[in-house]
Amino acid sequence: MEHVADLPQKLDMLMKATSLSRVALAQQLAVDKSLVGRWLSGAVHPTDHNLARLSSLMGDYLPGFRLADWFEETQALAGRYGISLISSPEEITRTGVLGEFLEAVSDENAMRGAAYEGFWRTSRPSLLMPGDLFHDYGLIRRGPGGLIEVRMGGSGLEFEGYLIPFSGNIAVYLFDRVGRSPVTVLCKGVTLPRAMVLDGLLMLAALDSARTPAAFPIIVERVGDITGDREADDRRYAEIVEIDA
Repeated sequence: MEHVADLPQKLDMLMKATSLSRVALAQQLAVDKSLVGRWLSGAVHPTDHNLARLSSLMGDYLPGFRLADWFEETQALAGRYGISLISSPEEITRTGVLGEFLEAVSDENAMRGAAYEGFWRTSRPSLLMPGDLFHDYGLIRRGPGGLIEVRMGGSGLEFEGYLIPFSGNIAVYLFDRVGRSPVTVLCKGVTLPRAMVLDGLLMLAALDSARTPAAFPIIVERVGDITGDREADDRRYAEIVEIDA
């Protein structure tokens, strides 16, 4: 059988239209989810057998769908089922490499996220005053979408972002909306049910005209536990951020 033109795009839009995740599609076809990922990336084209099984499965969700429909123009196929070909930012984060990355860390978020929830204080060398230590205060908690939210602030600056556990380590990606400065923190993760101290490396852009990349050692210490009441925890965060102001 000839290969289907634009199969990755067609498969991706049909999965969206049927609300089928990679895992769900793989389970229903009894194939590994990595194979579905390779179909979506275009690295592998489905065999005739798997394309027929895909067609049958799509027909269960989209009445009237047939094997021949894969060979329609992408726009015509989308129009038949009322699918928009313009991806929203949310859709983009769930497809391609970024989508695969988020899917890969979702299990670790669920299993290890609670260990890092709490109020924290950092200790790191000052970028502006060599020889001095600088402290940030932060809040880490699991958000409603499953990602682990991070807020860090100090001396009038505030950063927001996410903590991502992976392969026994954690990465924290933060962004300052005012100064538009990205910050990355890499730490060794914990196997205990509750982290107390973390140490690692903080990377950011210096404040010179060239925004030179800079890196510093950092220690992060737990200074309190969250209550689970988001409003109460937000108020507590606002209080501790002002400690060294």
